[in-house]
Amino acid sequence: MYKLELEALKRANRFRKRDIFDNSLIDFASNDYLGLAGSKKQFKKAIELISNYTTHAPKASMLVNGYHEIHRDFEIALSSINKFEKGLVVGSGFLANIALIESLVRKKDMLFIDEEYHASGMLATKLLDNRVVKFKHNSPEDLEKKLKLYSGGRKIIAVEGVYSMNGELCSRDIFSLADRYSSILIVDEAHSSGVIGDNLLGVFDYYNIEPQSNHIKMGTLGKAYGSYGAYILASSEIISFLENRGKPIIYSTAPSIFDIALALVNIDEVSSSSEKYYRKIKDRQKIVKDILGIELKSLILPIKVSSNRETLELQNRVKLNGYLIGAIRQPTVTEPILRVIPRLRSSKKSLKLLLKSLKFKLHP
Repeated sequence: MYKLELEALKRANRFRKRDIFDNSLIDFASNDYLGLAGSKKQFKKAIELISNYTTHAPKASMLVNGYHEIHRDFEIALSSINKFEKGLVVGSGFLANIALIESLVRKKDMLFIDEEYHASGMLATKLLDNRVVKFKHNSPEDLEKKLKLYSGGRKIIAVEGVYSMNGELCSRDIFSLADRYSSILIVDEAHSSGVIGDNLLGVFDYYNIEPQSNHIKMGTLGKAYGSYGAYILASSEIISFLENRGKPIIYSTAPSIFDIALALVNIDEVSSSSEKYYRKIKDRQKIVKDILGIELKSLILPIKVSSNRETLELQNRVKLNGYLIGAIRQPTVTEPILRVIPRLRSSKKSLKLLLKSLKFKLHP
């Protein structure tokens, strides 16, 4: 029934399928920035934690009886570390974005969203009719121009702390604009929490911004925190509103208790050893700078490639040398890139060899 569409994707070198990659490949593709997804020590800690309880699966939605002590303890710990009033666990980052955007933007409100915001947020905007304004990527000037044109209800701004494909940090000026125009600011910290800031707490930490009542921090647990799920941090009032209006929160089974337990022990590990992880991140950023001359602010290295075909060919050639990197094509990006993640679990020696190989392949 979809044969023609699939053939068109193949002709454009945009066809995708799921693969189980060889474990011997050195991983520079995943979002497991700190390498915690492969830590047996942390895995055993999570098992030990969850074994203290009689219930190990959520059973129902959080508003029926699926809310577990581990969910609560995780929310308390994460909101305290990040200096927010309250936290809320969510099944995934995708669901968190749907919940935030669909529920917070009411009839007389307007959402101002970065044009390169994550696909989950863009999907949520389809539910808002004419209550959406896109502004130029990471442009405070364009955002302010558009904020000035609106004088209705609430203004809600949505940005990412670190943009997932280009590794760029959200402009500090956007935080100032949110305050100046009395706007709610949603910051998707999926790729910044655990990676940037002196304490590795993300973009609020990086810019030394004290969370305010108009700030919302959303993040995922399947990246730096080595698990699965998501969270929302905000004022008590906003969290209560989401409990009452956020459809993915109300109508989804509560998040996996084991995944939240694993995230909880991993967050404790990152918090207690932040100096160690910070130093390792800086080491890898320096390697990228020394070899490619590119100064990374995050742990995302995008390398532009001329075509989808070349992107796939380079990825395959790198695989033959024992490395795995991302071949990112449309619609995820407008122009194809190789996406390299200098993650901590893959050695510095391997990173140097990979980058030298890529430098030669791209600039022989």
